[in-house]
Amino acid sequence: MQIQTASKKIINGWAMYDWANSVYNLVITTTFFPAYYAAVTGTQNEQFKNGIKFLGRTFVNTELKDYVLALGFLLVAIFSPILSSIADYKGNKKNFMRFFCYVGAASCAIMFFFDSNHVTLGLMCFMFAGIGFYGSQVFYNSYLPEIAAEKDIDRISAKGYTLGYIGSVIMQMVGFGLVVFMPNSSLPLKLTFLLVGIWWVCFAQITFKALPNKAIEQKDDKQNILANGFIELKKVWFQLKQMPILKRFLSAFFFYSMGVQTVMLVAIDFGIKELKLANDKLIITAIIIQLVAIVGALLMSKLSSKFGNIKVLLFTVLLWIAVCIAGYFITTEIHFYIIASLVGLVMGGIQSLSRSTYAKLMPETKDTASFFSFYDVTEKLAIVIGLFTFGFIEGMSSIRESILSLVIFFVIGFVFLLFANAKQKAMQQ
Repeated sequence: MQIQTASKKIINGWAMYDWANSVYNLVITTTFFPAYYAAVTGTQNEQFKNGIKFLGRTFVNTELKDYVLALGFLLVAIFSPILSSIADYKGNKKNFMRFFCYVGAASCAIMFFFDSNHVTLGLMCFMFAGIGFYGSQVFYNSYLPEIAAEKDIDRISAKGYTLGYIGSVIMQMVGFGLVVFMPNSSLPLKLTFLLVGIWWVCFAQITFKALPNKAIEQKDDKQNILANGFIELKKVWFQLKQMPILKRFLSAFFFYSMGVQTVMLVAIDFGIKELKLANDKLIITAIIIQLVAIVGALLMSKLSSKFGNIKVLLFTVLLWIAVCIAGYFITTEIHFYIIASLVGLVMGGIQSLSRSTYAKLMPETKDTASFFSFYDVTEKLAIVIGLFTFGFIEGMSSIRESILSLVIFFVIGFVFLLFANAKQKAMQQ
């Protein structure tokens, strides 16, 4: 049966969750937390001049942060397929989405208590905030093919990302205002953590009110819910194996996501360590990235309607390769701003277009949460590998070599996209 695009109220309600949770992605992972973490745990602090001691080992501060975040992604990757299948089986994926939302928002708020005497608390909150964000994202993404007709998927996916970028810039400006109002104090950063949690949980209520509850279908009750979850996963796996274009696209997505997500998560660390940028300049950089990302998401949506999704993704991955190579050589503040602008352009485009491409290539199915869990698990495992590789290379050499190493992931992803494009052409003939 052909899916019809849902009402404007449902579409806007769905997109508002990007507005709600994207403040975590910008404020926590890419600016305020990295800046505060560097100030608290950097070598300028006598307590951490030789690194951070953790589990009997001494780590570079950003290396440890990468490992902790990678662990969070790994936990999401392990549990989200099971939870997604259970959600499809029970028809209550909105409740799962709500649970992870509250975990993430609460973790952000508790970061208010993070200081040099509570580094483990800060890192654990950082990890659980990520689990909340990406755990809820599995169920959020799975609504897209249920509420949008194929012809509208690119546009609606881009709308979500656009609202997310706008909302996160507003919160970023609030945080920036606090920093200007209270300079030379850690309180503005800590207050911003608290405000992110409040923003996230409050605006998410619009989404939870608008999105429909999936009707529970009659299924075999002879097996327990956990067993049924694995059965549903197995069905999805065998369907994916029979879909050559989707299989190649997921392979490409796996590799280029290792680079995309890692760059997004560590870019500010590079500015702090290599270029010694002050907090206000880091915030300005993040705002530049988000504003340009709005243009990128909308531009890629337009280009995909003209040239096709996979061709536009090929072009975008090439731009990412250029970003990593240029990042290795930059030495000045202005260079960093230029690269940040390019990151924003390709960041918005590749995220939005990847999600909508997967939704288009999916078969018609009622088990959308299970299918999207594969998409999200692919991304999370990619981030685990990307972050671990980045942190390991930084620990062994420097953050510049870590940036350059990501080129390998993008090149492999580009090759798989070429295979997907060739297979799509062959099947259309």
